[in-house]
Amino acid sequence: MVDVAKVIEGVEKISLVIIAGFTAIAMGQEMLTIATAHEIRLTDLLLMFIFAEVLGMVASFYKSRVIPINIPIFIAITAVCRLLILRGKEGNSMDLLIESGAVLLLAIASIVVRTRLSDKRAVADAGSE
Repeated sequence: MVDVAKVIEGVEKISLVIIAGFTAIAMGQEMLTIATAHEIRLTDLLLMFIFAEVLGMVASFYKSRVIPINIPIFIAITAVCRLLILRGKEGNSMDLLIESGAVLLLAIASIVVRTRLSDKRAVADAGSE
């Protein structure tokens, strides 16, 4: 009989390899774009940082079988900041406020998650003594 859990796990692993490969290709394309333009902008650096974080998230999953929730939050913060920078001064003021609020909420979420994880570790450590 087919073990559905093993099939899903296999598809998951293949998908992660594809994601890592596509991310590496996208990173190479971005480096080529930067080299061709002979100019490095902050938005380019933020995009490269997003690529690095995605690769880190895939690597983390392979090492520990868990994706730390803070990594996607950091990717989201970086993506919204990149959007803010891309829009520049021409953007709508309301959009600027909403996107800034999104960054703030994501930062707060990261702090809450980190605090909750620290509390759980402290309780686990106290229980093992």
